[in-house]
Amino acid sequence: MNAYDFDQTIFQPDSSYSFVMFCLKRHPQALLKTLPGIASVGLKFLMKKTNTKVLKEQVFSFLADLEDVDAEVSAFWQLHRANLEPWYLSQRRDGDLIISASPEFLLRPIADELGAELIATVMDKHTGRILGENCHDAEKVRRFREVYGDTEPERFYSDSLSDSPMACISKSAFLVDKGDISPWPEK
Repeated sequence: MNAYDFDQTIFQPDSSYSFVMFCLKRHPQALLKTLPGIASVGLKFLMKKTNTKVLKEQVFSFLADLEDVDAEVSAFWQLHRANLEPWYLSQRRDGDLIISASPEFLLRPIADELGAELIATVMDKHTGRILGENCHDAEKVRRFREVYGDTEPERFYSDSLSDSPMACISKSAFLVDKGDISPWPEK
């Protein structure tokens, strides 16, 4: 199996950011209502007094004000499917693994369409609350091991050195920079 980070690896730019901006345009009242909380938590995050999980939950708290999250996700992918990287589409295989910090509810439709397995941040799509941990860094390996045991991905692709834990358990790994693919720096 080949494993892929999603955001800024096989999708440009970042699906969470793109989805939030998409919803802001369609439902400005839902997001504007959460801006004071985002500003407060964002400041704490910048001062290193809170973590990414808390910030992400605050950003996605606008989901509580959406009438039909699934319809929003569907509309998002109709518009943003074109942001998938051509290099990935040309080598895509059924059974590929997408492993991402983005919310599972957001990536599930596109992963299913691509015939890919998915490990992502488990988030309540009605509240924005993360169930468990944000699927990032070493958490990706923990979640991978939970599903696949000691299996090693044949190839792993990511845009970020923060994914070094996944690169280390893969037979080979590649760093992706806007479609340019190079071997992972020494593991």
